[in-house]
Amino acid sequence: MNLTRRIALRVFYIFKKHKSRGFKQFCKYYDGIYILFKTGLRISEFVGLTKADIEFDNERIKVDHQLQRKRDMEYVIETPKTEKGVRYVPMSEDVAECFKRIIKNRKKPKIEPMIDGMSGFLFLDKNDMPMVALHWEKYFQHIREKYNSIYKVQMPIITPHVCRHTFCSNMAKSGMNPKTLQYIMGHSDIGVTLNTYTHLQFDDAKEEMKKVYNK
Repeated sequence: MNLTRRIALRVFYIFKKHKSRGFKQFCKYYDGIYILFKTGLRISEFVGLTKADIEFDNERIKVDHQLQRKRDMEYVIETPKTEKGVRYVPMSEDVAECFKRIIKNRKKPKIEPMIDGMSGFLFLDKNDMPMVALHWEKYFQHIREKYNSIYKVQMPIITPHVCRHTFCSNMAKSGMNPKTLQYIMGHSDIGVTLNTYTHLQFDDAKEEMKKVYNK
């Protein structure tokens, strides 16, 4: 599932305009959610990011690991899901600003958590441990429930994976080269990336034909 641009904008609108209607407690998640929508990172890659992975000078995000929490509550660092998962994801100016705010507002733990030799994780929970996928899935759930309790036009289910799929679809619609998109997404098989292009709708085909005719 991917979100339409209109629905995605509605998600961000509630953070910016509706602080007084019960969304204030969710505003601290705005930057993280924006990054998920604008980079296509897997949630396990996202929560595993450390300050050292954000290369502002090179305008890129280094992705070479992911953070997982096992059923026994053990935190582990693993290699990316696929061999192609090791990559650099381009970082736009607005995404860079989000990361700068996250780093600036990052809580200072009494003891910096270290997982398999890594430290400096961007997001820490109330116990000063790195946040994991479940945290963000719950944040999305709570935001949706709050929104739907106020507005008649209901917000669909949104998860970190929906953010990733939406990013991929938006890049495909924009005309990005499939091989470039495969690299950014970290897909091992180009077929997975090309499958995104098969999900495009009639309006997308219409726009493409217009571009060809107008050349």
